Amino acid sequence: MSSIIELTNIARNYVIGSETIHALHSITLSIGKNEYVALMGPSGSGKSTLMNVLGCLDTPSSGEYVLNGHSVAQMADNALAEIRNKEIGFVFQTFNLLPRSTALDNVSLPLVYAGMKKTEREIRAKEVMEQVGLANRMDHKPNELSGGQRQRVAIARALVNKPAIILADEPTGNLDSKTSIEIMGLFEEIHQKGNTIILVTHEEDIAKYAHRIVRLKDGLIESDTPNRDITRVMKKEATV
Repeated sequence: MSSIIELTNIARNYVIGSETIHALHSITLSIGKNEYVALMGPSGSGKSTLMNVLGCLDTPSSGEYVLNGHSVAQMADNALAEIRNKEIGFVFQTFNLLPRSTALDNVSLPLVYAGMKKTEREIRAKEVMEQVGLANRMDHKPNELSGGQRQRVAIARALVNKPAIILADEPTGNLDSKTSIEIMGLFEEIHQKGNTIILVTHEEDIAKYAHRIVRLKDGLIESDTPNRDITRVMKKEATV
């Protein structure tokens, strides 16, 4: 399996006053194309910092990061923004939708930044809205949608640029159990279509949908193992 992400000796330090906080220590991690990986760890473990580095939202203090063939560790902000928009689709716990825009306009927003013409944006946005099961909700605004529907809009927005990687940060954190199962089923469908998925979560039940679990503690990788329970979890979902 060829790698889409290669981290080598990544460290991230923050200086607060006279104190230096070592959020990540020498992280080396390889993620292959079309892998489905969960990042886990308690508060303060470094998982959020690692997610920000992986998502090109933050730059490491030292080390090398190669993203889909591009060395990004020392890129300038504008170059990082460009590769982030092209390579990574983000899904957040709080949905991060524009409240006054329709679902369709929210989904097409990344295509505006990509410079796509309006007619092409609309065609592509409608395509992904249908993919996530919201063909009949395109003209609704976020406050007219349920939590699960809002997260589906956010997932469609993440998919619209055809990114190589979907980075999901606690994507079921604001959802009830039944809706969480539906959303995780949608992530599995996306994974089966070829996307690499990186899921950041503190919930064991959600991590079990991933095929590999990386656990962090005190800024270090504590364990990195295949998920032996994935079959059981998927069977359980099928019976709900």
